[in-house]
Amino acid sequence: MKILVFVELLGTISFAFSGAVIAMRHRLDAFGILIITFISSIGGGTLRDILIGSTPVSWMLDIYLVYTILATYFAAIFFHNKLLKLKNIFFWMDTFGLSLVTILAINKGIACNLHPLVCIALGTISGCFGGVLRDIVLNEIPVLFKENLYATACIAGGIIYFFSVFFTAETYVSSILACGTIIFMRFGADHYKWNLPKFK
Repeated sequence: MKILVFVELLGTISFAFSGAVIAMRHRLDAFGILIITFISSIGGGTLRDILIGSTPVSWMLDIYLVYTILATYFAAIFFHNKLLKLKNIFFWMDTFGLSLVTILAINKGIACNLHPLVCIALGTISGCFGGVLRDIVLNEIPVLFKENLYATACIAGGIIYFFSVFFTAETYVSSILACGTIIFMRFGADHYKWNLPKFK
């Protein structure tokens, strides 16, 4: 449980930073940046908890998650000049958040005795939803629909997770392998332009 709490904390920070950065690039005011930061960081986890019937949702029960989001927001504001100069900061923070939140949701699905396929779907929905909601609020086409290896990376990570568990790997080892798979696929999609085939 302590590992899952730590994973949720890291995922929250990653998505909060990515939300703050993209909000600043859209030249929003301080309040607008705060809203996008919250939407990015809690959107996926909120939907996850609603789907598995865990209410009130996690950030409402754990005030330290709210403090973490606020601290991340203020840090992003304070260091905004340096953050905006880092070309790929949004990509990497979003990718780390995606991997961590996906694996956290899969573990929560397992704790609810859900079927592995449902756990993978839960992880994918949880990992992607915060970004989808963020992009809709910013009046952009969600990155989920622009980059083929976004949700696909989550699904692949989930499959790797259950394969490694099947071969008796420890939970934390499976989680690392799954996170690594998601990050590797996102890096390949960004750097080498990997994509799924498109049909005309």
